[in-house]
Amino acid sequence: MNQQDQAVVLTLAKVLVAAAWADGELSHDEINSMKRELLTKIPDLSAQQWASVAIYMESPVDDAERARLVQELRARITTPLGKQLVFDTLNDLVAADGQVSDAERAAVAEVRAAIESGNSAGLGRVSRLFKGRSAPPPAATSAPNREDYLDDFVKNRVYYVIRRRLEQGGITPKLSDAEIRKLSLAGGLMAVVARTNPDVTGDEQAAMLATLQQNWHLNSEQASFLVEVALSQLPGDLDSFRLADAFAAASDYDERGQLVDALFAIVAADHAVNDDEVEKIRIIANTLVLTHQRFIEAKLKATRSSQ
Repeated sequence: MNQQDQAVVLTLAKVLVAAAWADGELSHDEINSMKRELLTKIPDLSAQQWASVAIYMESPVDDAERARLVQELRARITTPLGKQLVFDTLNDLVAADGQVSDAERAAVAEVRAAIESGNSAGLGRVSRLFKGRSAPPPAATSAPNREDYLDDFVKNRVYYVIRRRLEQGGITPKLSDAEIRKLSLAGGLMAVVARTNPDVTGDEQAAMLATLQQNWHLNSEQASFLVEVALSQLPGDLDSFRLADAFAAASDYDERGQLVDALFAIVAADHAVNDDEVEKIRIIANTLVLTHQRFIEAKLKATRSSQ
């Protein structure tokens, strides 16, 4: 499959995800079906390609954004062969279980009509390719493009979610964008360390709140919001190397040391620091370009406090 065809299939996947959000929910079964029956058509699917689809799975897609995706799909289809690729892909998708229902036939017909007309208003039944959905209201003709923030979605997921929630709530943050980015990196690293043991304790959460308020001067509401978002992310969505590398680029040596002190304070909050937690923080400290001596100082401080 050449690059142009890959782009067509990826954009079709985004359209189908958008349609599957018709009732405001997207199930794990639908996501797994998308991976298994559509994206496997792309050999050696890269992490970046997957992320460009996954970003639409993170939160509901509104009518206007869905309409933009349909227009993008139309623009990707530049030849009759490209159009046939979409139809063949949909036909393969609905026939994957060996049976094609009337609802699935209708869904394929709706995609054909949307591609021909550019009108996404009738795409409500497309989600039945994965699970039955109710039809959404008519779509707007333009919408913001969340893929403008794809880099943040991949590298700083906490920041991405915070910005989306602030924008959707019409909230103007009191902190600068640079401050929110850096605090999101710190919050992500705190969540990574707190999850070294799968269950994050109440004491660990309290330690996260305390260090954000004491060391980064957030108020209670700001700190609670950051901790809630950070801990709500799946472990696989928080890459400790990327987070630490970006934090190192955005902070000075003293602040990086302060962060490692905070990470140790979090794991010591339940009065026990184990080897796995120490090793995880050691790797983060190395990425933060801290000296071994500074790491040991933070470790000893936490060890004494946990006894």
